[in-house]
Amino acid sequence: MAHMKNPLATPDQLYQRTSFSALPSDLQDMIFFTTQVLTQAAGILLRIPQSVASQAGVVLARYWLVESPLSYEFSDVSAAALFLVAKLGAHPCPPRDVCNVYAYLLSPSSPLFKGGNIVGKGEGNLLDDKDKGDPSSYYLPENAYATFRSRILALESRILYSLSFDTHVALPHPLAITYLQALDFLSVSKTQISALTIAYLNTALLSPQLLYLTHQPNALAVAAIYAAARDIGAKMPECTWWEVFDVDREELGFLVVGMRSLEGWAQKQKEEHEELGKGMITRAFIEGEMRKRGLRIGNGSGGTGGDEVEDEEAAMMRRMDETIAELEE
Repeated sequence: MAHMKNPLATPDQLYQRTSFSALPSDLQDMIFFTTQVLTQAAGILLRIPQSVASQAGVVLARYWLVESPLSYEFSDVSAAALFLVAKLGAHPCPPRDVCNVYAYLLSPSSPLFKGGNIVGKGEGNLLDDKDKGDPSSYYLPENAYATFRSRILALESRILYSLSFDTHVALPHPLAITYLQALDFLSVSKTQISALTIAYLNTALLSPQLLYLTHQPNALAVAAIYAAARDIGAKMPECTWWEVFDVDREELGFLVVGMRSLEGWAQKQKEEHEELGKGMITRAFIEGEMRKRGLRIGNGSGGTGGDEVEDEEAAMMRRMDETIAELEE
């Protein structure tokens, strides 16, 4: 049964992510969300199975638990994670295809993030725009391709090293379909509730709450089924049926709220940050936002020059030395 479970984030990792990061939590959430959307969009254009794109999203999230998002450009990390996961499976993508797709998605001609809805039922329509704009805006010259390819390959090695070469990802999608067959919702179409359940599971990948890193696939599958059944008014068993699938009420409630609240959160972010409506955010934009707030770049973020600050361990040791000196006085 080990292949049906995932290694979850430890409390220490989650605490360090929120407490010791140089990034404010709202910017951290924005980076995570937009990069995950970019990864899923690239998977669609590369015509790889959704399972591959989903696994890439989980690998990317795990990598950012141990490495600062500001260490590398966000789009580069997305491309490296997708390239790595695709290469390990039955649907490898040539580096040229990956680079061309990301060059288009990051260009002014890309409709990504520029539609009315960032996430939701109309999410896939963002990539169906037939007006591709000026092709020269996403043409990738040979030297630019060689540079991008080198960055992806270097990041691929970095991701593998950071994760100790453990890229196993168990997805909840197959479990959700199996659970639906066991529950057998007779009052609604199986196709309808199955499609909505899978949509919720795909949406959960984008959640800054790191649902795929804090809950096992069986819990995610049950929560997606419950949310989908509530949306379409399906009649569910009156008993606590989720306990049959080893999920308690508290965990189910947390996951359902997390899945159903993401669309509203995304729309609020788009209203508060105009940059989200202009395309994929960059590391330069995030660093600019931090400077506007009076924050300095550092703590493993890959900041440069005078913006570097001491790491957390050194800062803690310095404060301890100062405290001891004061006590001795």
